[in-house]
Amino acid sequence: MASAIPARVQAAGWGWRYAGRKLPAVSDVTFTIEPGERVLLLGASGAGKSTLLAGLAGVLGDEDEGVRSGALLIDEASPEASRGRVGLVLQDPDAGIVLSKVGDDVAFGCENLGVPASGIPSRVTAALEAVGLDVPLDRPTAALSGGQKQRLVLAGALAMRPGLLLLDEPTANLDPEGVREVRASVESAVDETGATLVVVEHRTPVWADLMTRVIVLAADGGLLADGDPSRVFAEHGRALAEAGVWVPGAEIDLPVLGDVDRADLLSASGLAIARDPRAIVQSGLEVHVPRASATVITGPNGVGKSTLALTLAGLIPEQSGQVSAAPELAGRRGIRPFRWSSRELLTRIGTVFQEPEHQFLTRTLRDELAVGPRALGWDRARTDAVVDDLLDRLGLAPLALANPFTLSGGQKRRLSVATVLAASPEVIVLDEPTFGQDRRGWISLVALLQEEIMRGRAVIAVTHDDAVIRHLGGHRIELAASGIR
Repeated sequence: MASAIPARVQAAGWGWRYAGRKLPAVSDVTFTIEPGERVLLLGASGAGKSTLLAGLAGVLGDEDEGVRSGALLIDEASPEASRGRVGLVLQDPDAGIVLSKVGDDVAFGCENLGVPASGIPSRVTAALEAVGLDVPLDRPTAALSGGQKQRLVLAGALAMRPGLLLLDEPTANLDPEGVREVRASVESAVDETGATLVVVEHRTPVWADLMTRVIVLAADGGLLADGDPSRVFAEHGRALAEAGVWVPGAEIDLPVLGDVDRADLLSASGLAIARDPRAIVQSGLEVHVPRASATVITGPNGVGKSTLALTLAGLIPEQSGQVSAAPELAGRRGIRPFRWSSRELLTRIGTVFQEPEHQFLTRTLRDELAVGPRALGWDRARTDAVVDDLLDRLGLAPLALANPFTLSGGQKRRLSVATVLAASPEVIVLDEPTFGQDRRGWISLVALLQEEIMRGRAVIAVTHDDAVIRHLGGHRIELAASGIR
């Protein structure tokens, strides 16, 4: 990749409050990032990390969208005037995909920057190689897995050769090999181009040794810490961990659940799965989901983990074989979850999708959590008690009347898990349940799931998070391209 002209970033008392919100998303932030610096931007969920990146990218909008304070500059110009100098990879990869084909999508930014047509194909090829996305250029973007989409949007940003590269949770949905590849590709790109780098990431050990600096946002405005990574973690480690920051080496104060050998609540034999019947993802699967335990589904991106979870949850049909529920879990239409009504699924199998926004229905967090209980006919007192408990347990009580779509990524994930727990289903299916979580949010979520298991419920979790696998215990389904390992 060709060199870039690294950008200089300045913030002076900068802040942003979204329209309609009483409290600012971020406030009173002051720092200077010199050209070529590599900054790890940390802070608790909701501290404003993503908002700050959006501000640097010049995509926050005008006064109708919110109110800004202070100054934010890139090379002495406003971010809005510097968009060609900035590459932004959003927390939600779907939000960064524009075109229907892989090659076209990577080329989109270059075309908008006026890069000569003759030079774009080589940029596209180099960017895709850098992120390890080995798929045909005409592959439909809609056919990519969540992890593959993450690589795609990163490739699109790298192809632009920006002077400032902004990455918001770039490894959130990636398998361990994908994390290593993306981390290496980012390192290679900034080494070759010299670009200034700012990364928002809860996986601090992945990035700490690449960075020259750590900036930590305080939840109530300003900075908690700023400096060399090793010094910041050594001097402020305890305070940062208490504030929700993932400090390398800090212990997680939760029990580790053991393996179990109990009767199955769900099982399948000779199972073939697919979202499109013309493209079978896996076949011949033998699957068992024991009661009162966790079943963790792992494996590389693109092997069908989410598809298997949705099939077990009764949301997409089996292509062959059959998912069968234990007799005590059966609905009026029998033991096959796909044939159950939505009301029967509500109390039997609750599902948390990979993208939290796909399951939000109402205008406030409180109403969102009450959807399930109300559908089940619970009275007001019982519904309020459940809603209040979940809001408090997951640190969402101050946002009870906020619109779910205005939350940070980590807050949306906690809300999506809570909406399922509110209805108390016997089986809880979660796709990447700890995505985007700060330390406190992660501990709260995993502790809740452990409690559900201890109550006798079955948890099915698709995850790349080793700590989730360790603390939930249970048994593991490790998918590979050829089936279950």
